[in-house]
Amino acid sequence: MTEDHPHVRVGVGVFVLDAPQRGSNPRFLIGRRIGSHGAGTYALPGGHLEFGETLEACAAREVLEETGLEVTNIQFLTATNDMMLSENKHYITMFMTCLRKDSSAEAQTLESDKCEGWDWTCWQDLVRWVEQEGVLGDDDGARRTLFTPLISLIRQRPGAVPSAS
Repeated sequence: MTEDHPHVRVGVGVFVLDAPQRGSNPRFLIGRRIGSHGAGTYALPGGHLEFGETLEACAAREVLEETGLEVTNIQFLTATNDMMLSENKHYITMFMTCLRKDSSAEAQTLESDKCEGWDWTCWQDLVRWVEQEGVLGDDDGARRTLFTPLISLIRQRPGAVPSAS
């Protein structure tokens, strides 16, 4: 008999960096989630860590599945504790950084049931987004909300800035 009780899951969020720049304002991919928890929010490529999988393998697999991009220089950045109580979910999110193998390759939307599309954004914009309670207004008046783990990243780990060394 299986008990259905709340449990903690491991998620992996991947900063796919535009270039191997160092500094305080790197550019990375972000997309709008659909069809899953956090639907309507903006998030990094990523997903669940599978049994027996390394963080690096998970990051490479998820980025390839979601964007079609092959990545290199995969590194651990930090982890956050993410409670999404309204959805009865609790995650430990492992944040990874990486670079595209082909710096001219563009992200494709390969899982259109999970993501509307990919755009580049920069770190300082993400920080500003969180400072505004995770919601930004677009020029057309639309509201853009961040996925909980990205909000947690800025609040729980303020010194963690993605970079590729």
